[in-house]
Amino acid sequence: MTKLKPPFPERNCLRSSNSMFSGVVFDLDGVIVDSHPVHKRAWREFLTYLGKNVSDLDLGFIFEGRRREEILIHFLGDLSDSQIHEYGKKKDEFFRQASEDLKPVEGTIEFIRILKQAEVCMGLATSASRQRALWTLQQLEVNDCFDVVVTGDDVIKGKPDPALYSLAAERLGISPHFLVAVEDSISGVASAKSAGLYCVGVASADDGARLIRAGADCVVPNLMKLSIQDLDERLKTSSPDRENRHFVSASG
Repeated sequence: MTKLKPPFPERNCLRSSNSMFSGVVFDLDGVIVDSHPVHKRAWREFLTYLGKNVSDLDLGFIFEGRRREEILIHFLGDLSDSQIHEYGKKKDEFFRQASEDLKPVEGTIEFIRILKQAEVCMGLATSASRQRALWTLQQLEVNDCFDVVVTGDDVIKGKPDPALYSLAAERLGISPHFLVAVEDSISGVASAKSAGLYCVGVASADDGARLIRAGADCVVPNLMKLSIQDLDERLKTSSPDRENRHFVSASG
């Protein structure tokens, strides 16, 4: 197994005087990596391994930014800390076994590399465990792009609570008002906005309407062909007024 290590670089965050942001904080599942199908399969196989059969509807519970501990207790009832730890490790084994189907979300890796080249600070704010988050970043070869990684292991409450994004801002040393969150779920948008960040949703036009209602400043179908200048313009034209937030194509 790949040895996990957090090579988070020390870097000055650059922000020009007329820019809206100096850092970007990404969600992991559904934003950087298209892991929802693999995640669902791993949870199903893990629960089956424990003798518990669950429906697709029941498995919908795992996709709203919840911490692993919350998911385990939801399906298995009250657990001791040692049980949560051991079950969590076992679930991650199922995830890694299914990871041959793991693919990056279209356009996100390219955008991360654009931000790195421009020396824009980046963070990760995910309800996933630290082990799985670091392992996934290493598989995608972007682990050296992130200055901070905040996971479900670092907070008591997962999304939609603002704790993940508040901690990411604190560790980056940047005011939330100069940070942009990139999210794909309602709970993630709520978490980012409650912490004071701008928020760009990544979703189809149909799902994008839900993210706008949740508070996203704008929604794009993906991050393909999105430049730093494009993102800045999106934020400059966004408004707290719902009617001024909008769904836009990634190209313009």
